[in-house]
Amino acid sequence: MNFLRYIMSLSLVAWVGGIVFFVSMTPILFAVLPSRHLAGSVVSPALSRLHWIGMISGVLFLASSWAYSLITAGYMRLWTPANVLVLLMLTLTGVSQFGLSPRLARIRAEIPIMDSAPEEVRVRFDALHQWSTRIEGGVLLMGLVAVYLISRERVY
Repeated sequence: MNFLRYIMSLSLVAWVGGIVFFVSMTPILFAVLPSRHLAGSVVSPALSRLHWIGMISGVLFLASSWAYSLITAGYMRLWTPANVLVLLMLTLTGVSQFGLSPRLARIRAEIPIMDSAPEEVRVRFDALHQWSTRIEGGVLLMGLVAVYLISRERVY
């Protein structure tokens, strides 16, 4: 049983820690690299990898959480607050990975240098980017709450 709790904790820590690292490194890349386009070319695949880490971590968390509750309570507690948060995190991560990121990539492919893009393209890109940032921030906040919730559960 301790192994299942370890997997639950590890999966959330990897996901949330990855987001914290990503959020802290992104401004550095845009400040250090010679162009915004080059920085975006680094950030975009890094975000995709972060999303996959999150999706794998979320599935591992849920499987471990459900197995843990089955063993300890005798039934699967599907809708605990932490499980609901992780399901929401997975949903938002999927929206970002499969909805927003491809749309941002298409715009970047059409207009390699965003600073010289027509106003309407920049506005569209900025709006999608703001949604991406909000989603990632929401996933981070929910992840921090989920970490708190599982850390305060009693282990016998």
